[in-house]
Amino acid sequence: MRNLVMPKDEKDNTALSYEEAMGKLEKIVDEMETSNLPLEELLVHYEEGIRLVAVCNQQLAGAENRIETLTRQTAATPAQKGSSKDLTINQNEEIRFF
Repeated sequence: MRNLVMPKDEKDNTALSYEEAMGKLEKIVDEMETSNLPLEELLVHYEEGIRLVAVCNQQLAGAENRIETLTRQTAATPAQKGSSKDLTINQNEEIRFF
């Protein structure tokens, strides 16, 4: 069995933004679905896809942590009366972003 070679255009995936990683992942999936690639190339594409999914998951986890931190900070900060920009949170209410 031959060694699998990484795609030539692959750069360090950790430097990709979420949107860039998703774009590459969508391109890989589309190519795998529409092309009649040899098994070896499919495996290379699959491996790259797995790495891109990990990048996306890492980025999403980071965003979730930031949102949780901001939510806790906002809840802990006393609201100033009379300011329309303040966000007050009742302890029994849940903030939903989606």
